[in-house]
Amino acid sequence: MIYEPAEDSFLLEKYVKIYSKGNVLDMGCGSGIQSLASKGNVLSVDINEEAVEFCKQRGLNAIQSDLFSNINGKFDLIIFNPPYLPKDNDEDPESALITTGGKTGMEILERFFYEVREYLVPNGKILLVCSSLTGDIEKLFKKNSFNFKLLETKKYFFEELKVYLIF
Repeated sequence: MIYEPAEDSFLLEKYVKIYSKGNVLDMGCGSGIQSLASKGNVLSVDINEEAVEFCKQRGLNAIQSDLFSNINGKFDLIIFNPPYLPKDNDEDPESALITTGGKTGMEILERFFYEVREYLVPNGKILLVCSSLTGDIEKLFKKNSFNFKLLETKKYFFEELKVYLIF
């Protein structure tokens, strides 16, 4: 199963078109929407082998990686539309792989921020989309000594989506 672009994807895509340049890492590339929107030299990665193969068929440079496990090099921009929802015991396990960020929704993001600095060039940036259902994401940025700017918020009846520029 590949994550189909939805509201969060389209909101993030708007800013990928503005901020992408140089070497770009599309973490959790899914269908490749952010990679295709990027103006940089893009490496698309996903833990899901089906997503990687789909992106390769779309002409993208894609590899399988569990976050940074198979990544070498440094990037000017890292794009991430992570699985950010808290665990729902009623959700199908295959679907949960692309939507669930752990028990609280933050566990994958915590791993990401623990490792990401090693893969950014000096003055490198991160574009990230998340949900109000995820929890206090700004606290996570501060805990990992990142500055951030909230670029846009979109309210929906069930959640609020936010796109951040993190540096």
